Amino acid sequence: MSDSHFPVLQVIVASTRPGRAGLAVGRWAAGQAEKHGGFAVELVDLKEVALPLVDEPNHPKLRQYTHEHTRRWSETIDRADAYVMVIPEYNHSFNSAIKNAIDYLVLEWAHKPVGFVSYGGVAGGTRAVHALKPTLSALKMVPLTEGVIIPFIGTFLRDEGDARRLEANAEMEAGASVMFGELRRTVAALARLRTASGAGRPALPARGRTSQVS
Repeated sequence: MSDSHFPVLQVIVASTRPGRAGLAVGRWAAGQAEKHGGFAVELVDLKEVALPLVDEPNHPKLRQYTHEHTRRWSETIDRADAYVMVIPEYNHSFNSAIKNAIDYLVLEWAHKPVGFVSYGGVAGGTRAVHALKPTLSALKMVPLTEGVIIPFIGTFLRDEGDARRLEANAEMEAGASVMFGELRRTVAALARLRTASGAGRPALPARGRTSQVS
């Protein structure tokens, strides 16, 4: 990571279903990341990325990708320095779209920190996060304990359709601020390890407005 550039933070919206709350939550999280001021922020919507079920014949660790959608996904994830995964809870666990997106790649995820904004009912998506962390650790990612938990998500949503938005409370905003601060520190701590492992990539863009990746 260059000292003259901001690290790239990708806010990944995991839910892809119609009527999802995830995009509103993801937009809010990206806005909070911009407010923090320490990242070049990208909003990555898995519904727009539209990956099919894993269809590569080779092990992803080889990076011998045969499909254009996989190559695009690899390039997207490879350029990030940190992630925030916006996770719904389905049946006491995470949703299938995020697991599918993770399983496409291996090396692109390694030695990068990941925070979570989870949402759901009474548990606020915490069971989904707990279920997902071992998978991410197996990929040499560094899941944070700091995060944002949103219980009873419907009570925080306003408007409908594309205008749907999250009206966060002070606790959510405070949690986001702590999480982004820890992500920034962990990115710096992992930079040498990523360089040593050959996980480097081209120079980072300067910080600007949130961009959306599809």
